[in-house]
Amino acid sequence: MDDMVSFEDFRSQWLIDITEGNPTNVELGNRFAHKIVTQWLDINDASTDLVYCDGSGDGGIDIAYLDRGEDGEGAEDVTTGHKWYLIQSKYGRAFQGINTLLTEGQKVIDTLDGKRTKLSSLAEGLLERLTTFRKNASENDQIILVFAAERALSEDEKRAMGDLRAIGRERLGPIFEVESVSIETIYKRTLEEAAAIALNRLSVPIHSNVVKSDEDLWVGSISLLDLYSFLRTYRDQTEDLDQLYEKNLRRFLGGRGKVNKGIQETLKSAPEKFGLYNNGITIVVTDVKLSDGNVVELIDPYVVNGCQTTRTIWEVCHQRLEAGGTGSNPELEEWRQKAQKGLVVTKIVKVGNDGDRLLQAITRYTNSQNAIREKDFLALTSDFQTWARMMAERYDVFLEIQRGGWDSRKALQKQKPTIKQFKKTANAFDLLKVYGSGWLGEAGIAFGKNPPFLPNGSIFKRIINQEGLDEGEHFGVEDLYAAFILQCVADGFKFGRGADRNSRRQTRFLFYMVVLDLLKEVLSRADINASHKNLSESIIKLSQDGNRQAADSLYGMAIEAIDTYLSPGDNSVFEEPAFKNTFNFDLNGFLKWEQLGKSEVNCPRFRALIAITKMYMGQRIAGMQPPREVIIEAIRE
Repeated sequence: MDDMVSFEDFRSQWLIDITEGNPTNVELGNRFAHKIVTQWLDINDASTDLVYCDGSGDGGIDIAYLDRGEDGEGAEDVTTGHKWYLIQSKYGRAFQGINTLLTEGQKVIDTLDGKRTKLSSLAEGLLERLTTFRKNASENDQIILVFAAERALSEDEKRAMGDLRAIGRERLGPIFEVESVSIETIYKRTLEEAAAIALNRLSVPIHSNVVKSDEDLWVGSISLLDLYSFLRTYRDQTEDLDQLYEKNLRRFLGGRGKVNKGIQETLKSAPEKFGLYNNGITIVVTDVKLSDGNVVELIDPYVVNGCQTTRTIWEVCHQRLEAGGTGSNPELEEWRQKAQKGLVVTKIVKVGNDGDRLLQAITRYTNSQNAIREKDFLALTSDFQTWARMMAERYDVFLEIQRGGWDSRKALQKQKPTIKQFKKTANAFDLLKVYGSGWLGEAGIAFGKNPPFLPNGSIFKRIINQEGLDEGEHFGVEDLYAAFILQCVADGFKFGRGADRNSRRQTRFLFYMVVLDLLKEVLSRADINASHKNLSESIIKLSQDGNRQAADSLYGMAIEAIDTYLSPGDNSVFEEPAFKNTFNFDLNGFLKWEQLGKSEVNCPRFRALIAITKMYMGQRIAGMQPPREVIIEAIRE
């Protein structure tokens, strides 16, 4: 408990980079919305799917984000629906409670319904995309109005959100949804159980037929509609249904995979037989309180097995029971009666306040039917925690395992000046993407997708499960640190949304790929095995005092290649056959291509440019030592 940070301390620290530099009110709202939505949805800051509208004529939308869904990993070939998040930033005095919710929410609904004509060019462009989205939307797609505030909404404010939801659906249809997110949401996710102790415990009732089978185990069943009611109550209390799956290995994979399609089909056509076909769910809690009848109070519940089951139940029931309408529908009523008979086999396990080890074991064994490999449990076991400790001890870097952790740590450092004061930080997931794009050459996937880099993802497996290697060759803290160094170099060259040059706005991951490609050539010329471990050690050596010239030579060549590739010319991206013919001049799509930069067949201009760059690295210019030799000498020290 010594490391617990109060919400007020966390909030104060979280807001520091929002308020620094005397920003205008518009800039304050923009910064607030950007930080909270990127942490909440775990989005890359430079995502091209973030649209900024804040200002005069914004139609009530400060920032919009299109979540295109993600291709699933593995044999199920899952693709999720698309979601537009329309963010209203309610920082400070901009939020005045229920009136703000209803007035500002109505403004967005009017914008979406074409009732507001005085819009800025940015808002007009966004509205055109949203209108097209509504026309093309399937039952899996949504437009979600999100209120971003400093603190969690009160019960009265949540009820007002429910009223706004009903108004929006009456005018826009079931595609419309309303949610809220706050600094408190990030705080709870970051501190997890410690935060839950500092705040009130989350208590969610559930109607069930479960009996006590052991001291800490209840087994039985829950009706489909009672389970949906539980999920709805949880969502209403937290405004964040995904929080229920924080202890799970996977998030919801969508309704188009083979397994989830089967669950969905059973729910729609034969819900009364659901319990016969489904393996059931496992819920872990810190405590269980028995109430009258068959009502059980679950304290801090998490679904650790059954994410796909429960979320599919949520999607189907939500579409059918929350669509609105005051008339009668015999077909829907018949389905409702069948669904009330349908059951979900359920285990409820009490793990207590300090049940991490038991929780890990439960998660591992209850998911064993999915053929999940041992390495997929890294996030639940000690590997990343060990690397975080080693990054701190060896390199004075705070390794953030969960977004928001750095804000929490800064608040703790301010609160306790005697503890280790970190000045450098890195997010573990971001470093995996640096490593994947550089060391594995997967720049396109790193720019375009997240799931391959998550536990059980294809790139994650390639990084962690490097089979056939000696113990010292496996991925470890040195690789994370080398990735951190490279990330800092890219920051120094100002890659990302705020880049000074257009050539660097979307090419951060391509830069990592180019650096490692050039470094492999250097090692090969020096008769050094270009193994992943040697590449990492070389990056670390180049960062040491006295090797500035060598580092500048490598990174300078890489940056020149990037700037050249993104500028008109013979070896430009704009001359790539695939850019013209396959991607129809869509630069964003091309840079997210899985085959980006990999071969002369797919990217002949890029490979030609890299070949020329490698040739220049070996040449003596104006009597100066060739860059390649300078780099080799530094690496061999």
